[in-house]
Amino acid sequence: MAQGADVSGLFPEMVKASAAADVVQKKLVSLYVRAQAPRQPQLALLAVNTLRKDCAHPSPAVRGLALRSMCGLRWVGSGRAGGGEPGRGCEGRGGGGLGWAGGGARPGQAGAGGGSPTGPWRRPADARPPARRMPGIQEYLQQPLLSGLRDKASYVRRAAVLGCAKMLQLQGDSEVDGALVNELYSLLRDQDPIVVVNCLRALEEILKKEGGVVINKPIAHHLLNRMADLDQWGQSEVLTFLLRYKPRSEEELFDILNLLDGYLKSSSPSVVMAATKLFLVLAREYPHVQEDVLVRVKGPLLSACTSESRELCFTALCHVRQILGSLPGHFSSHYKKFFCSYSEPHYIKCQKMEVLCELVNDENVQQVLEELKGYCTDVSVELAQGAIFAIGNIARTYTEQCVGILTELLGLQQEHITSAVVQAFRDLVWLCPQCTDAVCRALPSCEDTIQDSEGKQALIWLLGAHGEKVPNAPYVLEDFVENVKSEMFPAVKMELLTALVRLFLSRPAECQDMLGRLLYYCIEEEMDMAVRDRGLFYYRLLQSGVEEVKRVLCSPKSDPSLGLLEDQTERSVNTWASEFNTLAPVYGRERWALVTAHQPAEPSYTCSPCTDSRNRDTESLISEGNKEVLKVHPDTSSLTLIPDVYLTAEQFEKTWLSLEMSCHLSLPWCGTVHPDTIQTALHVVHIHTIAMSKAGVQPWKAYLSAQDDTGCLFLTELLLEAADSEMQVSVKQSEAKPEALQTFVSALRTVMGTVAGLGS
Repeated sequence: MAQGADVSGLFPEMVKASAAADVVQKKLVSLYVRAQAPRQPQLALLAVNTLRKDCAHPSPAVRGLALRSMCGLRWVGSGRAGGGEPGRGCEGRGGGGLGWAGGGARPGQAGAGGGSPTGPWRRPADARPPARRMPGIQEYLQQPLLSGLRDKASYVRRAAVLGCAKMLQLQGDSEVDGALVNELYSLLRDQDPIVVVNCLRALEEILKKEGGVVINKPIAHHLLNRMADLDQWGQSEVLTFLLRYKPRSEEELFDILNLLDGYLKSSSPSVVMAATKLFLVLAREYPHVQEDVLVRVKGPLLSACTSESRELCFTALCHVRQILGSLPGHFSSHYKKFFCSYSEPHYIKCQKMEVLCELVNDENVQQVLEELKGYCTDVSVELAQGAIFAIGNIARTYTEQCVGILTELLGLQQEHITSAVVQAFRDLVWLCPQCTDAVCRALPSCEDTIQDSEGKQALIWLLGAHGEKVPNAPYVLEDFVENVKSEMFPAVKMELLTALVRLFLSRPAECQDMLGRLLYYCIEEEMDMAVRDRGLFYYRLLQSGVEEVKRVLCSPKSDPSLGLLEDQTERSVNTWASEFNTLAPVYGRERWALVTAHQPAEPSYTCSPCTDSRNRDTESLISEGNKEVLKVHPDTSSLTLIPDVYLTAEQFEKTWLSLEMSCHLSLPWCGTVHPDTIQTALHVVHIHTIAMSKAGVQPWKAYLSAQDDTGCLFLTELLLEAADSEMQVSVKQSEAKPEALQTFVSALRTVMGTVAGLGS
């Protein structure tokens, strides 16, 4: 069978062989029967009687094996050999009890004394149909499983617990005894730690549609006391489930944290990460505790970053970057740990370079730049360009040293290096205009080396935007115009059109002829419609006069503060604490949101009731004093704002520029601005901060976003020119909904009015 031979004809003889007393032979027969059952479901029923007899065998090993084998026969006709993967969770009204068995049940659930549920477990109508089940197997499974749950041998109980999850997934439209779920809750007190963990996993699968296993105070404290008995995988599982428990008081919270303190020093990375996440989530209202935990987890993370396991190393690096977002320079003293080794794969090297960019300071900048400079000549094109882009990022702070290194790299005359350097120059000039002169001096002769689309676009943009500082800029662009017919990339042609029109405004005599030839080609001969439309646009714009061209092309640029202002929300640990120790840091927040878009939402980790007085006062003033105005509560509102929708600065800017102004108003404001108070008050009503100026900055700006349950976006700009003046509020709406806009503006007006009153 292992070699692929057809041995299905031996099925009757193998079923007879299962009656043998030898345990090893029983294991082999069990493997055979589970593999061949999908082909011969009727004959497989012959093995059920033998397996049922084995469930009463004196040997615990035989009893456990029989239970595993019977549960492995559940899938038939699915192509899965030897059992299979559990199907989707069942949905119904027969969930497990809220406490220990007999300690309370879910609505519609029979109590611990037995009985049947008021409604059946049903497969959701939109779920994937399960594979065809073996005829009659369920009626044979139920009694052995119930007996197995009460078996004296822990091995049998382990198999029975997991078997319950397999059986309940296949109930379909049949009724299930709700007492079975309460039985699983009661087994959370089992003496065997593996049984306890298996019960948690089984209940989570069975109650998936009802939100999973319920962790109340008795269960949470019992699990905390059993932590020392679990292996590292069980500890990791239990720590994850404990995220669902919210301590009732500050004293209980710190008692739990003290009990878990030792697991931050565990030798298992999974336990350390799970314990760290639990600390971060439970200590939401205590930033000093969160910071102390992140300091203590530094050692285990650094060890993981140097692990021989590439997967573990990459995951640890992603989490290091997540921590650095809230604690810049947190690992600065260990920056050499993030230097790349020649044997590491490129994806780990790229992550390390990203981390190095975050760790640069006055003390180590020279060493980090020397290390990155060495990577720029690596044989891997991706790694070399990544190093150049990293130097470009560092150049925003240490401009002179970085521009010198990038200019030196141009002398190598390597195509991919020159292209990456020019792209870094383009981004640097946009963000740091003070280095424009140095960049313009380095541009001549770059055009002979660049061949890729991104590099060409970057060079053309620089020549168009700052061509008056580059003596040969018109002649370089003329070479691109001469070769425009052979240009393969439409994006390069469109960039060339824009750049040449811009340069024409500052150097008309040198650009007029070539601009005419380029416009003629784009309008009359070009096949790409986007390029042709761009050419027609500029042709008609030029017909309107030079002043009109200047007004359009030389208009004020988008506000760099949209991307560069310190984002206080993103700096907070609480914004990513629930994503720690998940795949979100590995994928990135945006990609992970796409991956999980069609999956059930994760349980929300609500902060504990012990909040500080300022947040509590602000929330009460907003939610109690102005309920009729805000209307943000789902049960009474005409506007429901979604709490967990975040836009990046780039997404905000792109959307903001594409929308028309929906509303503009002025609010009276006295005194200075307190950004933390404003941010806290806005967060209460689910209005999120994209960027916000620091306190005392004049003019003070803030950019906000919110989204209702229909998907309509509300983007807002707050502007305060000077103290004791009016706050200018501009709102843009992604969909024309006057009533929703009016409600949102009323909520915003109330929040800002409340904060202004607190400040005064």
